[in-house]
Formats: sequence, structure tokens, C-alpha cells
Amino acid sequence: MTTNISLKRAAVWLPEGYEDSHYISEKSGIPEFVVREKMGIVRKCRADKETHPSYMAIEASKKVLRGIDPNSIDLIIWTGSEYKDFPVWSAGIYVQRELGLKNAWAFDVAARCSTNVLGLKLAKTLMQTDSSINRVLLCGGHKTGDLVNYKDETSRFLYNLSDGGSAMLLERGDENPILESSVITDGAFSLDVIIKGGGTKKPSRNGLSDEDTYLTCPDIEGMRQRLATGSIENFLKVIKTAASRSMPERPIDYLSLLHMKKSAHDEIVRALELQDEQSIYMDHYGHFGAPDQVLSLGLAEKKGLLKKGDHVVLASAGIGYTWSAISLRWDTDTFFEEDKNELRF
Repeated sequence: MTTNISLKRAAVWLPEGYEDSHYISEKSGIPEFVVREKMGIVRKCRADKETHPSYMAIEASKKVLRGIDPNSIDLIIWTGSEYKDFPVWSAGIYVQRELGLKNAWAFDVAARCSTNVLGLKLAKTLMQTDSSINRVLLCGGHKTGDLVNYKDETSRFLYNLSDGGSAMLLERGDENPILESSVITDGAFSLDVIIKGGGTKKPSRNGLSDEDTYLTCPDIEGMRQRLATGSIENFLKVIKTAASRSMPERPIDYLSLLHMKKSAHDEIVRALELQDEQSIYMDHYGHFGAPDQVLSLGLAEKKGLLKKGDHVVLASAGIGYTWSAISLRWDTDTFFEEDKNELRF
């Protein structure tokens, strides 16, 4: 039995709704050209009030499970947001029920926006150490756009948060193998981005103000100073480490990177000596969280930017902070189709 674990299929589910730079400018008071050019938000995906994270994950999962025997799925890992349909709730087990994956077991994992990278690392390790696990579904939905307060100047770097779902199917096999990874965490940032209410320190049953229900940054200047001295460096370190451990003889062909402000994206691409077309800047989608890398891969495949044998690196950062990267070799001349809610490859 092969020890290689491959990415068989992947998909995202995108809502029809959106907020554009004009809307964000009006709500925040920030000039529209700053929203578009500096923040890199031409528009971002937003789900309606009746569309929840579990639904988005399930819809993305249906795409990757087309033609797959549901009884062949052995494990489901929820890689979506911690902001789910209900607090203190196991979304992965609910996905199992809704998709009829009766032979699988499920659990939720959380590393904020690095959860997909962590999920791939965990799934690969579990499959390599447990011969009974042959197919793993990683899926998650994000509706973190709900957590953005456009009146809070301390959270401007979060204005790109958007909504959507993603799913990935892993199998044993030699095509599109998941290679090596790298993760860095730094607890100096662990209290920098929080929702003040709803936890044990400020329970919702005691009553909350609106401001208590949004993401905020209590020490924005301190966070900026700490990020300025380490964030790009840590990004580059995890990317280079994952790449060198995986395909040391081949440079990176495509970097699947989360959405961030344009200047930071460009700085990372330049530091890695990549061309612009080797990493798509997703200014028409926003920052979903973990699904960013799946969306970037789908867009790259659609644009014909991936070819057989390419060295692909998925990289992200989750507030807290967690910087992460994982490599894969792109082996398959795969197919890609799109409808109004779908990017599939």
C-alpha cells in the first residue's frame, strides 16, 4: 500500500451576495481608493442571513463527493470557522449526518485561517499511521464577514473577511501528493484579536453590547509593531521550509496564498523571486479564512497556470498567530468547471 497521500479533488462554494469597495467606504469612512488599492478589496463574498457555515461546507463537499461512494469516506475533519451555526458545537459530525457518511468518524480542528493547512498535515499523518483510513474529507464554512465592525478603526485589517465554504478529498495515491509542511506559532499575539463577549470572561447570558460581538484589536499599535518585525519573516520561513523539505531540487511554481493587503502580498511574492502570475491576488473575493488556498488553486487551474509536475505551496496565517505552509506536487491534468456558486477542480 502506497504511503503517499494525494489531493484527489477540491472545491469551494461561494455565495451570490457581496460587499464592494463603495459599500465598505461608505460604512467605514475610508476613501474608496484606499479600500480598493491598499486593502485590496474590490469586492468580497457575503452570504445572506439564512446561509450558515455548515451549509457552505456541505455544498462544497457535495462537489468533491460526486460519484464517490459515501460509505468509502473514513474520516471528516472540519476545517471551517470557529464561528459556526451554534457555539460549542461539533460541525464536522453534523456534516457527517447531512451527507450520509455513515462509515466515517469526525472531529473539528481550529487554527483560525491556518486550519486548512493544519488539516492537511493532520489528515496526512493520520492516514500514514492508521491503515484503516483511506479517504478523508476536509471541509468547512466561514461566515466571518458577520464579525466585521466597519466603525472599529482597530480592526481595519479585518475588513476583508468574507464568506464561503471549501472541501478537499484526500486518498492514498501518487498523483498530487501532499508533501512536507511547516508551522510557526507566536503567543505574543494571542490576545491581539478577540471577540470580547460570549466567552467565560464575559458570558452572553449577562448581556452584551453590539461592540462586544465583533472582532476587535485591544492593542492595535502594539500588534502593528510586533507584526512589522516578524510577520513577513515568519511567512517566508514557513514557505521556504515546507518547500525545501518537499522538493529541494525544484523552486516553487505556484504559491497559493491567503488574501491580505496588496503591499504585503507583493512583498512575499518578490522575496520568493516569483512572478506575478505565480500567485493570484484575490481582490474580487476577500479573505474567507481557511478556504483561501483552495480558491487560489481553483483560480490558477482555471487560468491554466498549473502544469504537470509543478511544485505548489499553500500558505496562510491565522490570528493568534499561526503561520503555516504545506507543499504538494501538481501531477494531474485535472478538470475545472464553474457555475454561479462553484469553483471545482
